[in-house]
Amino acid sequence: QVQLVESGGGLVQPGGSLRLSCLASGFTFSMYAMSWHRQAPGKERELVATITSTGGITNVADSVKGRFTISRDNAKNTVYLQMNSLKPEDTAVYYCKAVWVRAYWGQGTQVTVSS
Repeated sequence: QVQLVESGGGLVQPGGSLRLSCLASGFTFSMYAMSWHRQAPGKERELVATITSTGGITNVADSVKGRFTISRDNAKNTVYLQMNSLKPEDTAVYYCKAVWVRAYWGQGTQVTVSS
């Protein structure tokens, strides 16, 4: 059974940091490119960052460039999103996605940036 389980979300003050994790199971994680996406209330889901199966960074949204970093540990079947200098506009549900021959989505984790 394929599973992508995000964790690490929560409430943080503006300027703070969070690290999201996405633990994968049920497929060959090391063969898949991984990405983080987010969806704010009333808005479409948007791509945040993508990382190749071997760890190359292929895409980072302009809105988070210089603040967010995507990384992966294939030995732990986990992809991470380090988020620094958080802003209220980063508030959203964050999803991880695995893409190769098929695409899989996680259920999401809520990130709320508010004072």
